[in-house]
Amino acid sequence: MGKSILHITNGNSLTDYLKELNIEGSILSWQEMLCEGPTTELIDSDEFFKIRKQFLLDYYDIEVNENEFREELDILNHLENYKEIVLWFEYDLFCHINLIAVISLIRQKKIELPLYLVCSGRVEGEKDLKGLTELNPQQLQQHYEAKRKLTTDDIDLMSSLWRTYCGKDHNLFKATIVKKSSFQYLSNCLKAHLKRFPDSKTGLSTLENHILSLIKKHDIKSRQHLLGYVLNYQGYYGFGDLQLMRKINKLSIFFDENDNGLLLNRKGHEAILGQHNFASELNNNMYFGGVQKLDFLFSKTQNKLIKTA
Repeated sequence: MGKSILHITNGNSLTDYLKELNIEGSILSWQEMLCEGPTTELIDSDEFFKIRKQFLLDYYDIEVNENEFREELDILNHLENYKEIVLWFEYDLFCHINLIAVISLIRQKKIELPLYLVCSGRVEGEKDLKGLTELNPQQLQQHYEAKRKLTTDDIDLMSSLWRTYCGKDHNLFKATIVKKSSFQYLSNCLKAHLKRFPDSKTGLSTLENHILSLIKKHDIKSRQHLLGYVLNYQGYYGFGDLQLMRKINKLSIFFDENDNGLLLNRKGHEAILGQHNFASELNNNMYFGGVQKLDFLFSKTQNKLIKTA
């Protein structure tokens, strides 16, 4: 009997899709959302599980089944019967931070099997970027057949980016933004990441400002209605319902809510016009890996993060 293929997917939805299509091999589903919350560089460690478990409980009321996650990752300790690993991740920041972590974990475990990447995004004949589960079976099969084999340099790059993400200086990402790599959407994702920090003028991130702009431009009936807009028009972030609704709720100081829907209040208009810095009032001190959001501001003029005074 020949050796098999290990597929690492970006979640259960894609895992179920691959099973429906009878893709050959075993599947490990990566269920984390490492684009938010604190991280440690060593991934398969007690400290990592402890801080991730606490973060997901505190911020999203999610109780992680740690044993289940550890059992899933344990597959990577028993690869004798596998000939290669195929990673299935998408074009957005949510997926790319997870991808960076998964490749780093493979490096940390000194796994030397050939490593391939299937990454969706632009699809011929389609206007919008597509997630893997949005592809039809033929398109998904074409993506699989066109998978990219990752080199040692690719793995080194992602390991370096993981160290940066877990560290204190996210301006180090700027060198990668202007550098070509095997990861087609990486530069866009890293740019989007830096703009998650409060703007030095308004105190709002790019996505927070975008959410307020959607309220201003459209006839928004409810927070749920707004969520639908943001899910469809969030660019390279790729955030899910829980993450975006948390952002909308945090931004409620900028809009009034009644039977007619959502309308920007005075603060909302001031925020969009950049007349006041609202970072401290929002007080959204989310961790991004090794740094807290309010520790830095994003300066558009300098195109980099600056330390908060």
